[in-house]
Amino acid sequence: MHHHHVTHRLRRRALVAALALGCAGPALAEDPIKVGVLEDQSGDFAAVTLVKVDAIRLAAEEINAAGGIAGRPIQLIEYDTQSDNTRFQEFMRRVLQADKADVVFSGFSSASREAYRPIVNQLDGLVFYNNQYEGGVCDNNMIITGAVPEQQFATLIPWMMEKYGKNVYTLAADYNFGQISAEWVRQIVEENGGTMVGEEFIPLGVSQFSQSIQNVQSTKPDFVVTLLVGAAQASYYEQAASANLGLPMASSVNVGQGYEHRRFTPPSLKDMYVTTNYIEEVDTPASKAFVEKFRARFPNAVYINQEAANSYIGMYLYKELVERAGTTDHDALRAEIAKGDVCFDGPSGNVCLDPKSQHMSHTIYLAKVEADHSITFPKVWENIQPYWLGDAGCDLTKSDPSEQYTPSNPPTQG
Repeated sequence: MHHHHVTHRLRRRALVAALALGCAGPALAEDPIKVGVLEDQSGDFAAVTLVKVDAIRLAAEEINAAGGIAGRPIQLIEYDTQSDNTRFQEFMRRVLQADKADVVFSGFSSASREAYRPIVNQLDGLVFYNNQYEGGVCDNNMIITGAVPEQQFATLIPWMMEKYGKNVYTLAADYNFGQISAEWVRQIVEENGGTMVGEEFIPLGVSQFSQSIQNVQSTKPDFVVTLLVGAAQASYYEQAASANLGLPMASSVNVGQGYEHRRFTPPSLKDMYVTTNYIEEVDTPASKAFVEKFRARFPNAVYINQEAANSYIGMYLYKELVERAGTTDHDALRAEIAKGDVCFDGPSGNVCLDPKSQHMSHTIYLAKVEADHSITFPKVWENIQPYWLGDAGCDLTKSDPSEQYTPSNPPTQG
């Protein structure tokens, strides 16, 4: 009992001392909220992911300047995962066990997410995955702010088929993202009375596409779905342009992540259509204000992509959850998500967390790359829900399977 009084008295003295420092005082008296940042600051994906780190820093600085989260300052604990899955595992262990992070923002590729996810489950961490991906993760330890296939393909593919025709060829990266995304495309094409005239899975290191281009030419599709990932596979676009392929392209990954329209020579991306929940060209007051403050803080940022917006939004959603719950305790945060009204009006528009899947609703922008590589928006879909997982039987308010499901392996069978 005596010890308790001593610590109590010391704590009060520290608080009084902090208050005496003036307005910075109260924040200093509070323990920081530790936010782990495990993102690729080097390696194959860095061109796309450095801006995620910038966005996390921007949000943290804004939140701290406004008094923190429930009066507690955010402390970022950053590790460069170097686009390397084993580093994701190593640093996830470290940031949860040694650093005791309250929440972690982590991962670009689905391979990296699946590499660290068992560790997060084992240590009961909380991770925001702020990335567009192939969908299907039903896991209480994950909050996913990126767009998923029912938001990107269920909008894009029918629109393309109506505009260009029903014969479709898919070129996809040969790992879980490309394979599951291609499965979605196949299903939507067939549901809409179309035909898959070809489907190829390309290993990540491949940069020569002459055979694939010949295959596409010989099958005469109306458009090509390009689900290519990483620096090597990006070679496809200029090679296809050199071969005068001249076909419209549809993608869920290009432009919105890797800003290929800025990096490649026009007109190699002419008539590419992408469904994205944000890119810096989005012409709304909220987007313009976001771009302005982002560029003011990070003048060297190459491009503000959907992952940057989602990372920024993720920080504010976490702030809202903690302030509503009055604690960083995961169960308390999940109880807030379960109420179904956790939303944020951000750079991309209004978004809300779906309680069943812990994924996020989005405004989906159809971005078209013109011949000069400028962007137009032929179509905008408001408030598209991440409906598939919940409809398929994932309900994290009732149980936590910690599984990833696919259209051919839904939760009802899983």
